[in-house]
Amino acid sequence: MWQGGEVALKTPAEIDQMRTAGRFVAGVLTSLREVARVGMTLRDLDSHAHRMIDEAGARSVYLGYHPSFGAMPYPGVLCTSVNDAALHGLPSDRVLGDGDVLSIDFAAEVEGWVADSALTFQLGTPDPAAQRLIAVTEEALAAGIAQARPGNRMGDISAAIGKVGHAAGYGINTDFGGHGVGRTMHEEPHVPNAGRRRSGLTLRPGLVIAIEPWFMAGGDGYTVDPDGWTIRTADGSLAAHAEHTVAITADGPVVLTARE
Repeated sequence: MWQGGEVALKTPAEIDQMRTAGRFVAGVLTSLREVARVGMTLRDLDSHAHRMIDEAGARSVYLGYHPSFGAMPYPGVLCTSVNDAALHGLPSDRVLGDGDVLSIDFAAEVEGWVADSALTFQLGTPDPAAQRLIAVTEEALAAGIAQARPGNRMGDISAAIGKVGHAAGYGINTDFGGHGVGRTMHEEPHVPNAGRRRSGLTLRPGLVIAIEPWFMAGGDGYTVDPDGWTIRTADGSLAAHAEHTVAITADGPVVLTARE
């Protein structure tokens, strides 16, 4: 691994090695999307993912994770955020109901490399406003990925994401965003979800980042639950989150966590 300053660039061979982790993370999220049903609990989904991790010989990078802002070590292998919960929702005995908007964020280590991805979907009866929020968040992710090319700047990714979200009238907060990914889940650099074009770090082949827009249907303020983890919209509006691990190569962006 070549290192320039605090940002670690991966070799083409290392990016190939990271594909295994990316495929595994993508497969777990696909499976969770297929099994999630009204009447299940968030803990049921966490147990499903935990079994898949054990069967694959992978390792959760969430379980036991304890950054400075967490009131306790993280107690699960998934972040499961429902409705007004935007990020870092804890697995619990909460029962999923008809119309709930569920975001699942999942990262794992396979053979020494980490991949990180998230998706949002609605259970049961679809609601047009919720469906639009989810679709726009995915559109913003695609717009950000399209800018992840050598010679562009980090601000090009951020501006593309922010443009989509702001055009839809959604709240965007940049306190939490994307990040570098590699041997660990959180590496340099930070990838904000709004910014100015042609600003920030110059993108180079070998940079691997998680690009992850999260939008709020109302304003851009948020609160944190007493657990120190769960981030909620301040006004109680719905939130959505989408994420992929993306390698920047000489030929353009490669989505390592692409789902079939």
